[in-house]
This record gives sequence, structure tokens and C-alpha cells, in this order.
Amino acid sequence: MESAENLAAEAVEEAMKRRRERAPPEQRKQSTLASGLSTTTSGSGSASSGQHVMFADDDLPFEEELLRNPQSLKAWTRYLAHRSSKTSQAASSPREKWARQAALNMVYERALKELPGSYKLWYNYLKTRRQQVRPRCITDPGFEEVNCAFERALVFMHKMPRIWLDYTAFLMEQRKITRLRRVFDRALRALPITQHERIWKPYIEFVKSHPGIEETAVRVYRRYLQLCPEDAEGYVEYLVSVDRLDEAAVLLGKIVNNQDFASKRGKSNHAMW
Repeated sequence: MESAENLAAEAVEEAMKRRRERAPPEQRKQSTLASGLSTTTSGSGSASSGQHVMFADDDLPFEEELLRNPQSLKAWTRYLAHRSSKTSQAASSPREKWARQAALNMVYERALKELPGSYKLWYNYLKTRRQQVRPRCITDPGFEEVNCAFERALVFMHKMPRIWLDYTAFLMEQRKITRLRRVFDRALRALPITQHERIWKPYIEFVKSHPGIEETAVRVYRRYLQLCPEDAEGYVEYLVSVDRLDEAAVLLGKIVNNQDFASKRGKSNHAMW
């Protein structure tokens, strides 16, 4: 079986041949392109080997530039902007719309293979993939494909809180509670403690907003108070709201008896009592 590189090179050469045949005789010229591709588009819009790559004529200048300098972020950015503009144009059919999205995803995959440590590429790729699946039902397989793309991104971007936050927000849309809790915990382990506050805020909001997971919420809140004990008042209010009055009374007593406790809401110890 021919390699993906050979298939891609043949596809580029075939496209160049078609362009030369349509051009006026005086504009015809030889253009030699080396193999610069390693992945093509599969039916799901992700990259896989073993299929022919098809290019439009207006893609070839970008391909030629990338073959000369495949690790140029500016070159990939220009190509992606070109592909994005074509994707945003009105499509004559859902099939055409899907094909444009798949072509754009293929270029992103190729760019990330060359520049896997680029935050800009990963951020824009994940944003694009989320926008593509958002109109669909949350049971659509495309959502899981985007989840897998996030997991791949975190191999390189695990120190970037924005990627973690976008991933957790995307999982919230899918109502994947257990998986979401595990991703929050992974984010706290991966990020430095100076970044934890950005993760804890949506984590606390998540456990508070979902009924039926009170035990999980209590455990999460206890961990949170080890980092931010000044938010104990919020924990007391949550305990009262879920009818865990005994624990709320014990914690409130500790707060009142702690002369060093500073209320974030401006309350005195007497007012809290």
C-alpha cells in the first residue's frame, strides 16, 4: 500500500496538472512539489491515512509555501484563514458544508503535526471544532471527537488553564458529570497552585448547581477551603441549603470563635452568630 506521503504528493501533482491544462499556453509552467502532507480527511473530519487528498486550485500557493517552510506559523495561519473564509461561505447543501469543515479540520491537523506546541493553533482548532458540533444533538458522535481533540491538546497544553476551562465548559454542555469532575481534578493536579483559583470557581459552581451530588460537593468544598479558608461562609450557606445543619453549625461555631477570621462579606463575628 502506498504511503500517505506518496498519495498526497500525487494529489498535489494531479491538481497542478489540471491547473496547467486550463491555463493559457503562455502562462503554463512546470511546478514541482515535494511531498509535504502526512494526513488526509476521514469521514469524521479528523485526520487518518490511506485516502487521497484533493486540493482546489486556490489552495496550491499555500501548499507550495508550506512545502518550502512547513514549520512557519505565519504560513499555516494564512492558509487556515483562507480555508476558514471558504468554510464561512454559504453552502449549497449540508454535504458541501460538511466537506468544507472537514477540509479545514484537515489543515489544522497537519499544522498541529508540524507545530504541536503552538497554543494559538490548538486554541483556534478546538474553538472551531466546538462551533462545528454545537448545532447538533449532544448525543452526536461529533461531540466525543471534540472531547478526544481536547485530550490530545492537553498532552502539550496541560499548563494552560484556558484549555482546561474550555474543556470543562464543553463537558458541562454535554452533562457528563463524572467525566467533568475528573477533568477538574486533573486540572488542579496539572496546573501550578497560583492558577488554581481560576479552576476552583467553576468547579464550585458546578457541584453547587447539580442536585443529587451533595456528598461530592461537600468533599470538593472541603478541599477548596484548604486553599481559601476565607470562603467558609459560602460553604455554610451551601450546607444549610442541602439540609446538613449539624455540619453547618459546627463550622459556623469555628468561624465565630476564630478571632483572625475576616469575613469577605464584611460581617462581624457577632453578626455571623
